[in-house]
Amino acid sequence: MSWLTPDDDDDDVPYGEYADHTVRSRPNPKANRPRTKRRPEHADAVIGTVTGVDRGRYSALIAAGADPESPEEHELTAARARELRKTSIVTGDRVQLVGDTSGGEGSLSRIVGLEERRTLLRRSADDSDRVERVMVANADQMLIVVAAADPEPRVRLVDRYLVAAYDAGIRPLLCITKVDLADPEPFLKHFAGLEVPVFRSARGDEPLAAIREALAGQTTVFVGHSGVGKSTLINALVPEAERATGHVNEVTGRGRHTSSSSVALRVKTPGAPAGESGWVIDTPGVRSFGLGHVTSEGILRGFTDLAELIDACPRGCSHQDDAPDCELDAAIADGRLDAIGALRVESLRRLLK
Repeated sequence: MSWLTPDDDDDDVPYGEYADHTVRSRPNPKANRPRTKRRPEHADAVIGTVTGVDRGRYSALIAAGADPESPEEHELTAARARELRKTSIVTGDRVQLVGDTSGGEGSLSRIVGLEERRTLLRRSADDSDRVERVMVANADQMLIVVAAADPEPRVRLVDRYLVAAYDAGIRPLLCITKVDLADPEPFLKHFAGLEVPVFRSARGDEPLAAIREALAGQTTVFVGHSGVGKSTLINALVPEAERATGHVNEVTGRGRHTSSSSVALRVKTPGAPAGESGWVIDTPGVRSFGLGHVTSEGILRGFTDLAELIDACPRGCSHQDDAPDCELDAAIADGRLDAIGALRVESLRRLLK
């Protein structure tokens, strides 16, 4: 029989079985379903406040009534969701939590979202570094702790704290410790023109009642040079905190770092309702506080005592030593600014550079 003649009894597989509609596609090698950019909305997420960060684990506080499954106030441990791996989450942040939010032993919830921040305290490694390091979120106040002696107080470091506070929209407070070792007044004169409340503290004579009153109902971040007594003050305000305390090196005059991470602690005011208790956020002691991320306008906001003179400067004035017709120079020359005021101008110009 000729090969041109069709044969119904041929054993070859009919070509019809190779039609396109019968070809099976190769399965997805990584998943059973194709990838999608859509993410769950997490409408049932519980809102909590981050109270500490430790090696990729976040401690969070859930307020009473915020979690239908656990209506009482409770703490939990959480991990960050993969989609937030490039998002900085710090102490004070309000976050969205899903999964096991009971806070039971061995439980682990997941942070899937970040609420809008009211304030944000930042610093950079140095003044030339434009990369900001987020320190604390949603703080209302900043308590700057500085020692009258041992270690010696640094005016310019306090200036930097003030600039960072004003730039973040945070109210600054000042506590000077170890006033039994040296007279703090010469140092405090540098800030006489600023409306910053000042607390004076000595060993065994800490103004705890006045500080608790200032902290009531507020979230306050504590900052200060290593060795100034910041952790000691926090332990007096929150006895159960048991924050490690250090000493000042007799050779270098520098304090030893005792706080390695930021942590939020509740400060209770005796006799006050629970809702009026405040929160303190203890931060690691620093020897430098870069302002590379702060604009000139942010720095100028930190020197409220010079605001009227700055407003009187010519338009576009740089406020530096070589700036023509700068009102700051005129005020020093005609006596409107005294010796302390001249030092304040020097601090301002150093930061602006």
